[in-house]
Formats: sequence, C-alpha cells, structure tokens
Amino acid sequence: MQDLHSLVESMETLEFIIYPDGRVQEKVTGIIGASCAEVTAAIEAQLGQVLSQEMTSEYFAQKVEQSAAATTHATFSEW
Repeated sequence: MQDLHSLVESMETLEFIIYPDGRVQEKVTGIIGASCAEVTAAIEAQLGQVLSQEMTSEYFAQKVEQSAAATTHATFSEW
C-alpha cells in the first residue's frame, strides 16, 4: 500500500480560475517535464488565445530513472 506522501506526490492536477472578464488562468501540477503542454493543448485550443505562459520548476525537472544493471570490469595479469 502506498503511503500518503508518495500518493500526493504522484497526483496530477489541473486547476482553472475563470475571471468575470472571461480570462481563464490554468495551473498544472504533478506533471514532470514538458508533457504538461500535451495534456493541456486540447483544452487551450477550445478556450481561445493563450496570452502568456509561466513555466514552473516541475516543467524544468527531469524524471529520474534508475537502472538495476551493473557493469563489471576484470583484468588479469600474466605474472
């Protein structure tokens, strides 16, 4: 069972604030890297013209992938 902390870290959320003048502010959290643009592209196309974008630290972060492979190097001498 996942602990609450790791569950919260893995949640992807889109938040929209709609102002009385029709502007919409969109905030994406929980998506690492530029893939957030793929997630929001269809929504933004339906909403209208994007006036500005501000990238968060999550946009510039990179996923860390660990490998279980190990490399060994052995040398032998002819003494």
